[in-house]
Amino acid sequence: MYEKGLSKNVLFQKLKTKLQQDSTYRSGKILGSMCTEPHSLAKQVYTECLEKNLGDPYLFPATAELEQEVIQMFGSLLCNPNAHGQVVSGGTEANILALWTARNLAKRKTPEVIASVSSHFSIDKAADLLGLKLVKIGLSSQFQVDIKAVEEAISANTVAIIGNAGTTDLGAVDPICELSEIALANDIYLHVDAAFGGFVLPFLKNLRIKAPAFDFRFSGVHSITIDPHKMGFAPIPAGGILFRESSIVKPICMKVSYLAGGETNLTTLVGTRSGASAIAVWALLMHLGRSGYEAVVKRCMKLTWMLAEGVQQIDGVSLVTQPIINIVGIKSDVTDVQFITKELRKKGWAISLFPHHIRIVVMPHTKPSHIKAFLDDLREITKSC
Repeated sequence: MYEKGLSKNVLFQKLKTKLQQDSTYRSGKILGSMCTEPHSLAKQVYTECLEKNLGDPYLFPATAELEQEVIQMFGSLLCNPNAHGQVVSGGTEANILALWTARNLAKRKTPEVIASVSSHFSIDKAADLLGLKLVKIGLSSQFQVDIKAVEEAISANTVAIIGNAGTTDLGAVDPICELSEIALANDIYLHVDAAFGGFVLPFLKNLRIKAPAFDFRFSGVHSITIDPHKMGFAPIPAGGILFRESSIVKPICMKVSYLAGGETNLTTLVGTRSGASAIAVWALLMHLGRSGYEAVVKRCMKLTWMLAEGVQQIDGVSLVTQPIINIVGIKSDVTDVQFITKELRKKGWAISLFPHHIRIVVMPHTKPSHIKAFLDDLREITKSC
């Protein structure tokens, strides 16, 4: 800290210089992120509402009301307009809240959670924080959780099963219908992590694109994670956690009496919460509507198919599987994918590397020219292998 502060002009010039090393979404080089540049409207709304704190809802009752309208709209999107929930920081917090709830509901001495090997690392984090034994299940040939193995893994200590609706590595959707039946038959909590897929899958039906069902239409589903700061165009942080009904979260409810607005019941991990995030999400949902989001998803899926077709025309690489949503896995048939990744990154492409494949996420900032340029570089690299 300087003894005397910098002027605004000097400060912003210094900041601009320091941030030059950061990647930008508009460059088109970011093909490995599940986030995108926030919508211009959301940026404006967010900056105008920075003082709003949902951690003290009685001070900001209008903001709290808008948050509940967001949850109602999310619930309608996920086949349960009466769902209960909050706008949280992201998928990690949402998954922690779900497993915290499941653990406290079950009251097991040595609680266990069943999740596939493709579950997001936040599930591992949540299990560690909450003292849960994590039982990892392998995948089927379709990269979904092995249902038979899930059934075999259930024990008297099982407090929750995790289903995925858009896995991080390939965008696969677990058979939630079957998981729901298993959860109901064994009286076990079922949580669906749809952090990414939650803002893609619901819009595919009207686009006449085959979309696996994953939401509250299955009565065994207790909670769902959905992140508007991914395909929802919202500023970071903006995640979402939805519970089938409000009574589910009673085991994690805490009374806080000292708040300036008066005593309140909190069921979130953090105390101080950004009201600006919730308001920005509300504004986006109202502004874009279902048709607006359908248009975004339609465009991303067209580019996804363009990428998938292009990969199949390049010797030496192939698709891991046909994409379900706007996530593409690319494997090498001639060399280590680490080598290809290294060469692509030398050319400025920000892509994700998994043990056996490269992952590309086709987000709203991606353009046809970016896909073409990427395919050209991929083709050039594979020729040298």
